[in-house]
Amino acid sequence: MQTSPKHIADPVHVAAAVLTDANGRVLVSRRANDAHQGGLWEFPGGKVDSGEDVQSALRREIDEELGVLVQSARPLIRVPYEYPDRNVLLDVWKVTSWRGDPRGLENQEIDWVSPEVLPGRDFPAADVPIVAAVRLPECYAITPAPSGALEPFLEKLDKLTQGNVHLVQLRAHELDEHTLAALARAAARICQKNDAQLILNGDPRLAVAVGADGVHLTSARLKSLSSRPLNHSFWVGASCHDALELGHAARIGADFALLSPVNRTPGHGKAPLLGWEGLRALAEMARFPVYALGGLGPQDLETAWAHGAQGVAAVRGYWPPD
Repeated sequence: MQTSPKHIADPVHVAAAVLTDANGRVLVSRRANDAHQGGLWEFPGGKVDSGEDVQSALRREIDEELGVLVQSARPLIRVPYEYPDRNVLLDVWKVTSWRGDPRGLENQEIDWVSPEVLPGRDFPAADVPIVAAVRLPECYAITPAPSGALEPFLEKLDKLTQGNVHLVQLRAHELDEHTLAALARAAARICQKNDAQLILNGDPRLAVAVGADGVHLTSARLKSLSSRPLNHSFWVGASCHDALELGHAARIGADFALLSPVNRTPGHGKAPLLGWEGLRALAEMARFPVYALGGLGPQDLETAWAHGAQGVAAVRGYWPPD
């Protein structure tokens, strides 16, 4: 029997869970060979039944599949995806507490995997943004340019990355290329020592040369590109302010985006204000994780999660003025 176009357009709503153990490993399970996308790894979960809310579906599915009672969870990412034969909406939640010992109650293979090796597993295409969301932290610090000597700046970076910030964007457009390269190399060494990742706001080639973990594209640089500037061993993030920029970031293969400004800040000038509802609308269009940016700080994390964001990016929120 032929499937009607209307039926294909109706997304299958799936609730999925990210469970992390005490060692930071993530639970994945392998799909049955005769299932859609059979034989590939996935994050446990299943279809939301008609009239069922997503959290109830999450608890039911994880209990049925793993024998685990979900006690608390928060939104992680929602991924709309169109396969040739069906549309899906993956509604992914990070489980923050549960009871029980996970086991494959449906004879499925399960495994605990370190986040950094997840990209080496074979996942369905729709799950690729979830892998990025699992690997990315919730707090994303953006540095100001050093106002004087580099040593105090690097000392502050060292202290910051010894705390709960594990992703840092080095933004220092005011520096000449030689000074920026020297600063970025030193910053990359500090981040590596403290198990943090450094993203360089600048030329992708320089990001590779200084040992950074990725590059951040300004909206102007993003618009100038027609393809992804670095291979997938590096992060590629982008500044986006509207649906057009967000769509272009997806087309070139960016891994995540910063959506701004949520609130008014001096640095964003006359850019149209998104507000939380504007952020939510863009996050629902996104095919990858997004960070909320603009007058925010770690105190806004729960609000950001509730509106579809991976977390909060900020300058002053993480790097207060001296």
